[in-house]
Amino acid sequence: MPTLMVSVSGIRGIIGNGLEPQTIVKYTSAYADFYGKGKIILGSDGRISSEMVRNIVIGTLLAKGNDVIDIGICPTPTVLFNVKKLKAVGGIQISASHNPNEWNGLKLINSRGEFMTNDENAAMLKHIDSANNKFVEWNKLGRLINYTNGLDDHIDAVLKMDYINVAKIRRRKFKALLDCVNGAGVYAMPKLLKKLGCEVIEMNCEKSGVFPRLPEPIPENLTATIRAVKKYNADIGIVVDPDVDRLVLITENSEPFGEENTITQAIKFYLSKKKGNVVVNLSTTRAVEDIAKQYSCFVFRSPVGEANVVKKMKEVKAVIGGEGSGGVIVPKVVFGRDALVGTVIMLQHLLEFGGKMSELKKSLPQYFITKIKIELGFMNPDEVIDSLAEKYKLEQINLKDGLRIDFSDHWVHFRKSNTEPIMRCIVEAKTKKDAESLAEKYFAEIVNL
Repeated sequence: MPTLMVSVSGIRGIIGNGLEPQTIVKYTSAYADFYGKGKIILGSDGRISSEMVRNIVIGTLLAKGNDVIDIGICPTPTVLFNVKKLKAVGGIQISASHNPNEWNGLKLINSRGEFMTNDENAAMLKHIDSANNKFVEWNKLGRLINYTNGLDDHIDAVLKMDYINVAKIRRRKFKALLDCVNGAGVYAMPKLLKKLGCEVIEMNCEKSGVFPRLPEPIPENLTATIRAVKKYNADIGIVVDPDVDRLVLITENSEPFGEENTITQAIKFYLSKKKGNVVVNLSTTRAVEDIAKQYSCFVFRSPVGEANVVKKMKEVKAVIGGEGSGGVIVPKVVFGRDALVGTVIMLQHLLEFGGKMSELKKSLPQYFITKIKIELGFMNPDEVIDSLAEKYKLEQINLKDGLRIDFSDHWVHFRKSNTEPIMRCIVEAKTKKDAESLAEKYFAEIVNL
């Protein structure tokens, strides 16, 4: 079966089985038609197939009459940053995010330097089938411009963030083990860390574009990296996914810091400097509410998805936001998840904390999350959600993205998959045992409906 996945953030699929040249042309054409003539920023996460995809995207955009500013292999947030800085009509990052080597895709960015909204995406897709009929004449073709300062401009902006003291971080001389899974992070993260005076131990930092392991930065894929932190006596382990929007951290004891803690500590650091609203998605830890309460600030929750978090952040004028997958969003730099931003905040926070990563982790609210998939078979997922909502209608419920139910001692989030006949069930409680037993309880409830 073809693998093409179409979502609000763009398209992704397996090269030769879903993501073929004609598909790339079709979606690139529709994108160009939607945003009209003007400059479009182009970047790539560096995977092997990206050169092929890049040439097709460039040719299509030039044939549409758009100028293409190619900033090369770089993080996705670097493309977002440069769309806004260079006043482009849009941007495309060639990336399949954390998907394996055989995948690639197009991440589509609007003129505000943000991922397309649901409304923008829906409007673009209305004309997807007619997009290939509209190309310009020979004397109206666009121009290809290679721009080599895009990444450096982004790094400079990150280092100039509010509340960051680069000189003090440099004097601390952190020892960091860095794993970039041979993706775009190789071009950005060593440079950033060295500007911060860090001693950098590079692991999986080759510019090959071939991922040496499964690229999603979750603990089961990072066993060698986790062990290496203690082996090299590093202060911190830093891991990014191929397009550098997710940040995963490891303590000096070779223990996962926890992706939920990545966003929690960033929010704690930022609110300690500037009070304001916070936005996270419905599947992110309750710890962010605990932290916000300490600073008399409010937390708003959005449906899962970076574009949804950004939309809510703009509505409530949030000073910081993100997702529990390790994505930190500081609007003043980039209105999207940015592992460079998250890294600098982490080092400044650790510097001011004065202790070790493991001690900082223990200082945060302690929760445990369990995630399970429930096979639905012939059950209708919407009917399952409706039944659960009716059963728990006297509790605090949220129906903006599936069903989240908040209890005094835990919360649970049920979401249907858009690609599989399954229900995702996420439970957070004060102990691992409680989270797992509650997940089993909800599993039994659904299969017995």
